[in-house]
Amino acid sequence: MADRVWPVYGEITGPIVMIGFGSIGRGTLPLIERHFKFDKSRMVVIDPHPEGDGQEILKNHGVRFIRQGITRDNYRDVLKPLLSEGEGQGFCVNLSVDTSSLDLMRFCRELGVLYIDTVVEPWLGFYFDQSAGNEARTNYALRETVRTEKRRNPGGTTAVSCCGANPGMVSWFVKQALVDLAADLGHNIPEPDAADRAGWAKMMKKLGVKGVHIAERDTQRARHPKPLDTFWNTWSVEGFVSEGLQPAELGWGTHEDWKPKNAKKHKAGCKAGIYLEQPGANTRVRTWCPTPGPQYGFLVTHNESISIADYFTVRDKKGKVTFRPTCHYAYHPANDAVLSLHEMFGNGGNAQPVLHVLDEDELVDGIDELGVLLYGHKKNAYWFGSQLSVEETRDLAPYQNATGLQVSSSVLAGMVWALENPEAGIVETDEMDYRRCLEVQLPYLGPVKGYYTDWTPLDGRPGLFPEDIDEEDPWQFRNILVR
Repeated sequence: MADRVWPVYGEITGPIVMIGFGSIGRGTLPLIERHFKFDKSRMVVIDPHPEGDGQEILKNHGVRFIRQGITRDNYRDVLKPLLSEGEGQGFCVNLSVDTSSLDLMRFCRELGVLYIDTVVEPWLGFYFDQSAGNEARTNYALRETVRTEKRRNPGGTTAVSCCGANPGMVSWFVKQALVDLAADLGHNIPEPDAADRAGWAKMMKKLGVKGVHIAERDTQRARHPKPLDTFWNTWSVEGFVSEGLQPAELGWGTHEDWKPKNAKKHKAGCKAGIYLEQPGANTRVRTWCPTPGPQYGFLVTHNESISIADYFTVRDKKGKVTFRPTCHYAYHPANDAVLSLHEMFGNGGNAQPVLHVLDEDELVDGIDELGVLLYGHKKNAYWFGSQLSVEETRDLAPYQNATGLQVSSSVLAGMVWALENPEAGIVETDEMDYRRCLEVQLPYLGPVKGYYTDWTPLDGRPGLFPEDIDEEDPWQFRNILVR
């Protein structure tokens, strides 16, 4: 790291307020220092309980720390003096849990402050509200609140919504994968402009893509066995538990001719997705990644499952949907996280008393293989993504494992784009210039490659038991869902 000359992408002229200093905040801090010019005396980190040696890291970096939880009642009083202090345009980097992304981005835009987050996060209590129906607890519902705000208040100061690895980076991978696929299929389709949503959607339809898996396999291994009564993960345990206990949900494609009996449609909004009346982290799907090949993944709800399906929807002149891809997460976490989930669901969905993120020093080896699997076209399926190892991560940046660096480098790319486009209004990563964002991020992603496969969800079934499958169309969700 010491011998490499890193580019400085721009100057943040006002204060920087980072909300949350968990595993992703720790990893993002040195990237901000490395790639932006700013006055460190005007940077502050706010967190009610920074994990591990978080406070010591901040002290060593000379960054001011405030031990404070941001709540519905205090966010304006706490943040306004910090974000509006002095001259220049400030930047709010929201990497926390249990803080409303909608309220914070709305407030930042009132102040003319740039904003970025990695997820549409609600206030404390949303995920486990037993008085709310499952439809109200979906990421679809959370996303619709931000999209409604965008429609009501277009333009203005840039607020980047959902810009982590996924959601975030994977939306840029989808566009790169489409460009690759068009070239390999010999289609003479000009690459649409960054802002040409209709052009990108028509491109996906013309290429014959039926759907997209956000296909991930985390093989990072801890040096020691996981003890009982602990939940180990390679990124935020609170975040994983929260989303894992939300309903499984997915963007629902026009090629699908079957739905699970417990599948529900949404009555309002873009209507690009459905949800299942069961938790995502206890719902398995068949998918494929380059290193393991065929694998099971968990259908955990994510914003990109809906945003990608929505973004690539084609409508006729009357507004009727003529094409939409199926899209969902298919996630195989690190083995310790799989075991942790198994123990949690075995205990009635109650998380273990000890929640722990494995840092880079606790991991012996492994990669986080995170990409997008575009399927159903003439070349069957194409996976494009990052194969970042924990060993390479240690050489690239401090305080994070491979999973963390994929996220923090996405935050970096989103910050660069926001600085270069400060009046873009509220944007999702699907709407950003994927080439510019990947240009910033690629140095941190390890090998970024594409792989074709002839695997389909019909392969590898032992045939010992009767199955309700569709042999005519291998890429029906009927064949992907493990029942």
